[in-house]
Amino acid sequence: MTVLNPFHLAIPVRDLAAARRFYGELLGCPEGRSSEHWVDFDFFGHQLVCHLDTREPGADEALHNEVDHDQVPVPHFGVVLDWDDWHKLADRLATADLAFVLEPKVRFRGQVGEQATMFFTDPSGNALEFKAFADPTRLFAREP
Repeated sequence: MTVLNPFHLAIPVRDLAAARRFYGELLGCPEGRSSEHWVDFDFFGHQLVCHLDTREPGADEALHNEVDHDQVPVPHFGVVLDWDDWHKLADRLATADLAFVLEPKVRFRGQVGEQATMFFTDPSGNALEFKAFADPTRLFAREP
């Protein structure tokens, strides 16, 4: 696998203090630069910027797509972690009584794309997926 450059992602949040507690304290992401309208985090080596969104939440229901018999929220973002780190994070989040959108599990069991996955939302409703591959070289692998 090649080394990837860090991504940059900016997302809307309704409350910067809640974003700091969630990303900084719960997920353990160090805080970088900030202003009264935004804050950035070292999101597992990537740059995540939370921008304050003071608009009223929309009434439209979020889009979901079926993936391996689960309804996956779209849009979502996250990180592919090492297998052991994924399990440690899953345990920490479960201990913190985080409400999962999709509980931690192994998806595509016995297939090329077998992966551990979990979905949850931040305090502003942004969906996150954290996943891990027992064989990291299979990240982009396809069935023959």
